[in-house]
Amino acid sequence: MVATTGLGDGRRAGRHAWLAECLAAGADTPASRKFGIGRALLAGAMIALGLRGLAFGDFAGGWQRIPIAHLPAHDFFVYATAVVELATGVGTLVPRTAKFSAGVMSVFALLWMVLLKFPAIIYVPGMEAVWLGAGEIAAILAGAWVVFATLANAEGRVFSGRYGVRNARLLWVLALPTIGLSHFFYLPQTVQLMPAWLPWHDGWAWLTGAGDLAAALGILLAVLPRLAAALEAAMLWIITLVIWVPVLIAHLHDSGAWSAFLMSSVIAAGATAVADSYRGMGWLTVGSKSALHA
Repeated sequence: MVATTGLGDGRRAGRHAWLAECLAAGADTPASRKFGIGRALLAGAMIALGLRGLAFGDFAGGWQRIPIAHLPAHDFFVYATAVVELATGVGTLVPRTAKFSAGVMSVFALLWMVLLKFPAIIYVPGMEAVWLGAGEIAAILAGAWVVFATLANAEGRVFSGRYGVRNARLLWVLALPTIGLSHFFYLPQTVQLMPAWLPWHDGWAWLTGAGDLAAALGILLAVLPRLAAALEAAMLWIITLVIWVPVLIAHLHDSGAWSAFLMSSVIAAGATAVADSYRGMGWLTVGSKSALHA
């Protein structure tokens, strides 16, 4: 009995080590620490989101909605949120302040997710939409966290360096199914968003949902993880351009149109930052040992 239990514990420990290695693959390479397009896009999208808040004087729709009907000092929180978004976006582009700004952006996204999205999960845990909201903000958090972890490479073991990147990727893996499953749970709503010229609406909805789930598995199991992350980021940008750009063009003065477009952009930028963390790994790499210390 003792020997069997010990063997089982050893196998579980081995599986945990393997999953950790898969998620950490390529995270500490010189290529991963270069200024990447993901960092630039994430910073730019946060700057735009902050400017939108200052221009319209409100939160970004359902993504930032404070779950209090009459929030004290409402305007203060609106403009404080916009200033944080703008300042962290600008700061992440400046080499001297990039690490600090990415860290603040990560904390901001974490608070955003925990304070504004978790209450809904606790209240109605059986509703997929509340998990979707948390997952979308988790995608932004994962991107900001990856940027911080790569810049703070030599510091700590949980939030920075190779382990920080690994944990950010794990968060991203957990977020993707909430996004993907929404396409199946809310198929009519998803189809309604698609432009009329696009054929086979149901098929595209199912395909994009399946793509989110496949990307999560690819990253988690280190099966073409760089390709999986890159394709996921590309898909999110295509959705942003195809679905939300036409809406924005048709409603340029509408706060809601700007909110939808910019939030989709920030989520896609977060995915791009995660994909950037795989630079230095081969596109067709399967498994992680060969790329762990590349």
